Amino acid sequence: MKLSGLQQTILSLLVIAFCFLFPHFGGLPIFIYPIIVLFVVWLFLKYISKENFTDLFFSFRRFEFRAVWVGAIAAILLSLFFHFAWHPLINNILPDEKIDLSGFSGIRGNTANYIFILLLALVVGGFYEEIIFHGFIFTRFEKMFSGKYATAISVVLSNIIFGLYHYHMGIKEILLAAIAGFAYQALILKFNRNLWYGLFFHAFFDFIGLTLIYLGKI
Repeated sequence: MKLSGLQQTILSLLVIAFCFLFPHFGGLPIFIYPIIVLFVVWLFLKYISKENFTDLFFSFRRFEFRAVWVGAIAAILLSLFFHFAWHPLINNILPDEKIDLSGFSGIRGNTANYIFILLLALVVGGFYEEIIFHGFIFTRFEKMFSGKYATAISVVLSNIIFGLYHYHMGIKEILLAAIAGFAYQALILKFNRNLWYGLFFHAFFDFIGLTLIYLGKI
């Protein structure tokens, strides 16, 4: 049975809501819930929109070694921007707000935990979150809107959602994640909608932050 445009839009919004809510309220560990969410997205693509993960900009065939070093350089530049420009500004505006890093306290000085969390950052932060937010959610919004501003609107909406996804870490982290999300998406779009660029950008940016936590710098 072919679904109408309205029906597909409603189902898209329901799956987007699931992608946002389930990781926070599903009660499953971080190495389990991404499998379930990706499975639900796969079901949607296969049976509702008749697409596959290539339509979300992700394909193993599109892997490029350039994505690794471009992502690393972009992550360093973004980290410098946050350190020297964003953090001084936002600390003046919201001096009493703190980013909740309690979930990462176990890696301070603990090399085994640090390496484990780095792997999770690559798989969950890089692979999973990029497919969901800058692949699936972004393309759903592009399909909902039309006209020359469809991509711009989709970038804004998907990254507002990406920022809010980090609500449990506080308002500063919401803003930081939204800005970072815009940067990840921009790199993906610049390189012909290749998700590998956002994946490595995101992963290396997380690596830098986690390393600073491990070293006790933040």
